Amino acid sequence: MRAKTQAAGLGLPRKCRSFDWWDFVWLFYSVFFFIEPVYRHDTRYWLQFGGVYTLFLAIYTGVIVLHSRRIQYLLLAALELLSIYYYPHNQGASGMFIYVCAFVPFVTESLAISVSTIVFTCATVLIESFILHVSTLTWAFPVGFSIVVGCTNIFMAQRVRANARLQMAQEEIEQLAKLAERERIARDLHDVLGHTLSVIVLKSELAGRLFSRNPERAAAEIADVEHIARTALTEVREAIRGYRTEGLAAEIQRAHGVLDAAGVTLVCEETPLALTPAEESVLSLVLREAVTNIVRHAQASHCNVRFEEKDGQTLLVVEDDGRGGVREDGNGIRGMRERIEALGGHFAVDAPNKAGTRLTIQIPATQVPIGATQLHSA
Repeated sequence: MRAKTQAAGLGLPRKCRSFDWWDFVWLFYSVFFFIEPVYRHDTRYWLQFGGVYTLFLAIYTGVIVLHSRRIQYLLLAALELLSIYYYPHNQGASGMFIYVCAFVPFVTESLAISVSTIVFTCATVLIESFILHVSTLTWAFPVGFSIVVGCTNIFMAQRVRANARLQMAQEEIEQLAKLAERERIARDLHDVLGHTLSVIVLKSELAGRLFSRNPERAAAEIADVEHIARTALTEVREAIRGYRTEGLAAEIQRAHGVLDAAGVTLVCEETPLALTPAEESVLSLVLREAVTNIVRHAQASHCNVRFEEKDGQTLLVVEDDGRGGVREDGNGIRGMRERIEALGGHFAVDAPNKAGTRLTIQIPATQVPIGATQLHSA
């Protein structure tokens, strides 16, 4: 009887509530209710017993099946009153007191209510037993088992609730992890495809202009487009799998090529940096998105990229002399900001001298373990 209501999920979180026929196995203990009636050959007594037992079964079923806390409280109160009423007529049915103590920890989450109910039930049995002058064994059985079963079920109910909360927390963590992964893939695809398609457009336009004047150069540009497209396919697959970039040094070289094709002069000022793989990956993708925005929107002729460490911060500054007017609510800017803030860093966009655009990214400089990336000026 100690876990008689565990499967029912009484008073538990909704995900734990389920109907199980095993809950009715514990009615086996009600066989003791029949001991005294068997020796009584009184029709009126049997009618009374039949009515009481039927009402007991109805209350038992209601507490298990119904999930309304208010109704469960009322049913337990009714079972307590029924136990008090019938105890003088059939001491063998004193087990109804035990059922009250077994149910209450699963109906309420309040430890005080559970303990108070158990104490009240035991006190009621003792008072009635004293008035009726019953034997010690008669009252010791319901009192002892009410305490043991009640306390055991308090522990069981608390454990079931704790497991339910843990499961819900784990499911919530899984959902958040899935959401974060979807957002990561969306950011990576935006960075990869936005950058690559911009380069393809530039080289395709250049090939079109050169086709009649310099077919060999046009063919070379078209070959570059094919190579870039194949590279983009690989990068998309890597983004989906979770691999980020080839490294910051490779990204700088890529930026040189892209900006040169767009007619933008790149000046990169590098200083020795020690970066973790995660920091290098984020800075690489941020640099890629910044270069893509310059090619697409800035109409710039010069771009300056600067890396440095200052006051315990690693800085990346990307500045152009274009038309400015960067939208901070765009997907690219928002993606860069999210990446940097995930590292505990700061992302800022401004227009120095009211011309062009300057992106300032700073992340906390960390003590880099052996094997981390060391970025040096080429």
